Amino acid sequence: MKPIYEIFPLLTLPRKVVITMHQKPDPDAMGSSLGLYHFLIQFGHEVTVISPTNWADFLKWMPGCDSVLDYEAQKERADRLLEDADWLFCLDFNHLHRTKWMEAKIKTIKAAKILLDHHEAPQTECFDYGISIIPKSSTAEMIYDFIVDSGHGDRINTAIAECLYAGVMSDTGSFRFSVTTPSVHLMVAELKKRGLNHAMVHEEVYDNFLENRLRFIGHVLLNRMQVFYEFNTALIAIPKTDLLKFHIRTGDTEGLVNYPLSIQGIKMAALLIDRDEERRWSFRSKSGFDCNSFARKYFSGGGHYNAAGGRSLDSLDENIRQFKEAIQENALQLQ
Repeated sequence: MKPIYEIFPLLTLPRKVVITMHQKPDPDAMGSSLGLYHFLIQFGHEVTVISPTNWADFLKWMPGCDSVLDYEAQKERADRLLEDADWLFCLDFNHLHRTKWMEAKIKTIKAAKILLDHHEAPQTECFDYGISIIPKSSTAEMIYDFIVDSGHGDRINTAIAECLYAGVMSDTGSFRFSVTTPSVHLMVAELKKRGLNHAMVHEEVYDNFLENRLRFIGHVLLNRMQVFYEFNTALIAIPKTDLLKFHIRTGDTEGLVNYPLSIQGIKMAALLIDRDEERRWSFRSKSGFDCNSFARKYFSGGGHYNAAGGRSLDSLDENIRQFKEAIQENALQLQ
């Protein structure tokens, strides 16, 4: 994988560009993708953003989101664009399998693949150019650095500022996580100078849900949360029946895994959701517990030190059993 700065001199030469992200994109994935989109179109590039799957309604306010393609719903058109692309920017994922059904197509296209990501152990052999900085707060911050380092910081407009702010705000937990470095605050200050209305972005991301989601959260916290005080751990396990009962849509479980961390003494929180094709895990921690290693070892996942995900084809009950065994094995680290 060649260093990212080698494409800086090429940015002003118009190309056919596709930008993609991980499946079920969060604010960082969508925000960084659309932020890059609004930057590249200023140079005359033909740019299309393709999401591997659908996305949450609370992301639809982002400038340009209405033109993003859903690969699962628009596969034929998306495949043609991928086949014709000169560049494929891959944002906020470190392994091609995180693009779900897009993975097979991405492996066959001739486009130069460009990685910008902050997750551990990137699949560098799959990319032609790229940069991976694990300590970075978000991919949105990396896109900001990409724009500034390329010498085109003056191109940051309000649309770019709004998209990138959404990403960095989300991945830093509204600036409370330890990844909120001085560079994050300096970035936000610069975005504010460019006309960013940060209050509007916060409202669109966090105050834009339906009543059923709030009732769903109350239900799962009351009935689906187990607290293992001897291991300083909490688990929320949600069966498919709950998703159907409360009409849960993509994005409605966003942030739910963080709730148990507000309990005094809890070091790790886990969220297990029974999806159609597999069971999906989310892990969050504070203090010194490594969620990334835990997810990789037990649940075919990974991510960051304090935030990771996993997946399993086993049943919900079997996953719960495995989780209980896993926290017993990690009892010393959870003390």
